[in-house]
Amino acid sequence: MPQMNKGGKFIFGKSLIREGGIIQFPEQAIKEYDIASEGKIYLMTGSKKTGGFCVTRKGLLAASKLGHILNDNPELRDYSSNEGSFIKYKGRAYSWIKINIDGKIFLSDEMMQFLKLKTGMKLLSIRSSDIAFTMGAFGPLLEESFKHDSEIKVY
Repeated sequence: MPQMNKGGKFIFGKSLIREGGIIQFPEQAIKEYDIASEGKIYLMTGSKKTGGFCVTRKGLLAASKLGHILNDNPELRDYSSNEGSFIKYKGRAYSWIKINIDGKIFLSDEMMQFLKLKTGMKLLSIRSSDIAFTMGAFGPLLEESFKHDSEIKVY
């Protein structure tokens, strides 16, 4: 489902949060961002409008104008902080976790609680920028997606 309306955000699909915090990212997002290539990804808290979290990897983030996030937080850059623990920095929170080659992640109960997510929720996968995609939990885009449920693949 490319766009829900003319000029709107590109939608990769929806990801169901399964038992045990398992989330499968949409195939197109996995390929476009080469998100599983490093075996680890960064999650950052989503916007107030969309919630959920944004997803990127070191190779994309470090080379971008947001590379200072890693420079200023070496424990993220070096993956030396505890996997899944969030570090607050300039209004957002950042964490790293492992991702399998198929684009599947596991969110611990603590991560789910921190991100205000629950098993059974469907997250809308949205192209955000050239360095990250968003897994939106609420807001106008998710509400608009309900009108297009038959066109949006659930992973």
